[in-house]
Amino acid sequence: MTTPGHPPRALLYGASGQIGRRVLADLRARGWRVVALSREERPAMAGVEWRRGVLPDSAGPGDGFDAIISCGPLDLFSHWYARTPTGDARVVAFGSTSVHVKADSSDPGERDVAARLRLAETRLADAALARGAAATLLRPTLVYGAGSDRNLTRIATLARRHGFFILPHDARGLRQPVHVDDLAAAAVAALSLRGPGLRAYDLPGGETLAYREMVARVLAALQPPARLLVLPGPVFALAARLARVTGLHDAGEAVLARMRQDLAFDAGPAREALGYAPRPFLPDAAMFDAPPR
Repeated sequence: MTTPGHPPRALLYGASGQIGRRVLADLRARGWRVVALSREERPAMAGVEWRRGVLPDSAGPGDGFDAIISCGPLDLFSHWYARTPTGDARVVAFGSTSVHVKADSSDPGERDVAARLRLAETRLADAALARGAAATLLRPTLVYGAGSDRNLTRIATLARRHGFFILPHDARGLRQPVHVDDLAAAAVAALSLRGPGLRAYDLPGGETLAYREMVARVLAALQPPARLLVLPGPVFALAARLARVTGLHDAGEAVLARMRQDLAFDAGPAREALGYAPRPFLPDAAMFDAPPR
């Protein structure tokens, strides 16, 4: 724990992921000493001690820290946290708005994802309250900006490969893509919150736009830009089935149906509690480039 004349200490899970890399950089810039978990050997870094391990069974001890931050899978982290002594260290953990979105999905696998997220949230809340710790749960929407997300970067990858991307004419469901740097800033801001128990915040991006417009901006940002082909619903359905059969993509029916659904969330509570101020969606090609390993 922090003592006079010594910097605060943080335990960071998911440090090599798209959000975790940004959180690690922010903590170092603020003078934190960080113990970061990784599956692999990592190069030495000032102010960082790398710990080899995997959540939840070989992630190591959790005592002696001022803060514990999880930027990886909430389910695995919640199991580790519930059974590992950590004292009253502050906790910040990332979940997902999928807990809202996929609960009533037509896909059993997606419903299972939502159920596991909800159980993980409850597990985290109960453990934090029992040990008198302040815990903050952050639920991002569509994450982009680091070239390793499974949504917009996948769209960009397919468009680069073929020179075009296909959507149905009615893909107008609302979206709020959020940049990884804004998520990292929210996580660091959450370290200042006090009081036992769990606080949860949805973290949408700074602009709400139709799915079709969101994809159009991604394609326009590529070098060279890719074309957006808009098809009538039945024609798109046929093209999507053919693409699955030929292995061009693996999106299921539930994923395709959500293009027509509004998935918009309120940033007001996060803005008030964390000073959350996400940027509008103005992508450039580098945001969809794979990060160096």
